Amino acid sequence: MKEFKCVINDELGIHARPAGMLAKEAKALGDTVVTVTKGDKTVKASQLMKLMGLGVKKGDEVTVGVDGGDEDAAIEAMKKFFRDNFAAAI
Repeated sequence: MKEFKCVINDELGIHARPAGMLAKEAKALGDTVVTVTKGDKTVKASQLMKLMGLGVKKGDEVTVGVDGGDEDAAIEAMKKFFRDNFAAAI
């Protein structure tokens, strides 16, 4: 398992549109499981409603993990996604 921490800098946090895009991106990684953790709650990034249920706001730190499949490629894809869509500081 590989992971990284990032601070969400998007004004709206992880909200509906980019959360949907994240779920789609996570599903596209095939057998690689992507998780997002805020505090003591961890959810699969492919589960849109649970992802939004984390309530991630601007300034929150999250941990993104990838497990299985090509972890090196998946972690880099997730870092790029978070930078591009949440203006995340990684």
